[in-house]
Amino acid sequence: MIIGGGPGGYEAALVAAQLGGQVSIVDSDGLGGSAVLTDCVPSKTLIAVAEVVTMAAESGDLGVRINGQDPAPGVVHVDLGVVNARVKELARAQSHDVALSMARAGVRVVVGRGRLESPGEVIVDLANGGTESLSAETVLIATGASPRIVPGAEPDGERILTWEQVYDLPELPSRLIVVGSGVTGAEFASAYNALGSEVVLVSSRDRVLPGEDADAAAVLEDVFTRRGMEVLSRSRASTVERTVDGVRVVLQDGRVLEGSHCLMAVGSVPNTSGMGLEEAGVKLDERGYVATDRVSRTSARGVYAAGDCTGVLMLASTAAMQGRIAMRHAMGDAVVPLDLKAVSANVFTDPEIATVGWSQVDIDADLIEAVTVHLPLATNARAKMMGLDDGFVKLFCRPGTGIVVGGVVVAPKASELVFPIAIAVDQSLTVDQLANSFTVYPSLSGSIAEAARRLHLRS
Repeated sequence: MIIGGGPGGYEAALVAAQLGGQVSIVDSDGLGGSAVLTDCVPSKTLIAVAEVVTMAAESGDLGVRINGQDPAPGVVHVDLGVVNARVKELARAQSHDVALSMARAGVRVVVGRGRLESPGEVIVDLANGGTESLSAETVLIATGASPRIVPGAEPDGERILTWEQVYDLPELPSRLIVVGSGVTGAEFASAYNALGSEVVLVSSRDRVLPGEDADAAAVLEDVFTRRGMEVLSRSRASTVERTVDGVRVVLQDGRVLEGSHCLMAVGSVPNTSGMGLEEAGVKLDERGYVATDRVSRTSARGVYAAGDCTGVLMLASTAAMQGRIAMRHAMGDAVVPLDLKAVSANVFTDPEIATVGWSQVDIDADLIEAVTVHLPLATNARAKMMGLDDGFVKLFCRPGTGIVVGGVVVAPKASELVFPIAIAVDQSLTVDQLANSFTVYPSLSGSIAEAARRLHLRS
């Protein structure tokens, strides 16, 4: 029995069915969860449009002309109503594909909200009324998380928005104030800035993306300011209120920001309340996240958890892996415990920031001894052809053995470029093995091999 239809839930269901289990999945909001319906799929679709606009607007140095004019920000425009309609249609289509995969696998889908009556019994409040009691040998909690609501800045879905509500906007915000400079805030700030909104990014820390590689964050902040975004560091919003035709954001130091819209991107809270988890013996941490071990077990026998409700690297890929691991463990299949140092992650700004393995912060804190090389993307022949000046490849390897232990890529489509580094980290490849693999010339991936070559003698 799986409670929650997001990546952690539906991927677990597929594995359990493949291994011969009789599987039911309880879902209330649509299969695919927030990742498909309100988060990853919609936001990355919006960002894909922003990338096209940026490419066109900044292609003047390449000799590209649009309608006889020199391309400049504002020459290319978007119809946000059309964009958002496409975004939502793609999300619905992806959810439908997930539903088809459940049907093909023989998974029963129960529409409603589930809660634990005991470790082996789930009570479902059915969407069409009534309740149903379902027994199972194994239960997986995969209920995800929701945007955190700040008192004094409650969203109204029209002017004050969470990231789940932006796809109902009929027109592009003329002046968007984004509160929060983590991954979500940075991604939407980057996208709306490219689409043509005037953007103010309010960061409570001394830089954007405080949890990411400092060199990568510095590149991104420089790009943001160069493209006209206003970045307010060491600033914290106190209240957000609607005005006659916009919003008024009051900062804790007394400054007042006026805008047409405000996007609140200040983190998430787990969807674990009211589910009877603690009563059934499932331990929650002080923030309400489900505590799990590396094979997704909770403190209650036969109960597993996966995805954002666990607070373990809130990524769709991590949720899916947690769910798959849970089912393999529960059903006696071969299982490899979750290794967070093998997880690759990406920030879908422009340029993108992709990371895997040990970080520069870990190295600086002496958590691991490693040798580092930093190779600017501007030295890459393909980057020069594409007019790319921003970005770099950074590799970390162990001294002596030369085993690759981590890396950072800042570039267009860094989410694709990081894959060979992720393989190297996961398979404990050396920099020589990475360097001796052929790359296409010219290609951006050639910088990864070049960085590895530069580590040959140093390691």
